[in-house]
Amino acid sequence: MIFSSAAPADGLHLRPLALRDAENLLNACLHNREHLRQWEPERGERYFTLDGQTERLRDQVAEQEAGRLMGWLIGDGERVVGRVNLANIVGGAFRSANLGYWIDAQYEGRGLATAAVELACRAADEDLGLHRVEAGTLLENAGSQRVLEKCGFTVVGTAAEYLHINGAWRDHRIFQRILNRRDPVSSGVARQLKRA
Repeated sequence: MIFSSAAPADGLHLRPLALRDAENLLNACLHNREHLRQWEPERGERYFTLDGQTERLRDQVAEQEAGRLMGWLIGDGERVVGRVNLANIVGGAFRSANLGYWIDAQYEGRGLATAAVELACRAADEDLGLHRVEAGTLLENAGSQRVLEKCGFTVVGTAAEYLHINGAWRDHRIFQRILNRRDPVSSGVARQLKRA
C-alpha cells in the first residue's frame, strides 16, 4: 500500500507484518534504540537480536491470524522506517482496538505518522468493522499528541501510572477516535472480525 499523495511520503509504503522482515526490523530497532527509549517499555538485550525480533514477529503474526492484532511496517524500499499497530482488537459491543506507532528519527517531520495513523483507522473501520480506536501518549509527548489530534482523535482523560515506560510507571493522556456509529447487529457488522 503506497501512502496517499496528501502525505509527503514519496517512495514510502506500508506493508503488513511478515516474518521475512525480522532482520529489517532489527536494523530499525538498533538504529532507533536511543530515539525510542524514552517512549517505550524497557527492552532486554534479546530484543536487539535477530532471534529476539524473529520470535517477537512470530508471536505478532500469530496474533494477527487470530484477529487480535493488525500491524504494518513503514518501508523505504526494504528499510523499515516506522511501524503502526492495532492491538487488543475486541469485537462484540466494544468493537475497539489500541493504536501504537513510531517513526525512525531520520524520517520524523514528513507526515509519515499522520498518514500511517489515518490508514490504520481506515482499516479499523472498513476491514475490521470497529467502532473506535484508542491511543495513549506520555503527557510530555506533544508530537504524538499533535498527530492524534490531526487524525481526529479527542482526549478522553489522563490515566495515572498507565504503562511501565523507560523504567517507571508513567501517566498517559488517553485519546480516542470514533470511527462510525453503525449498530453492529443491524448493520451485519456483528460477524466475526475479519482477518487482515
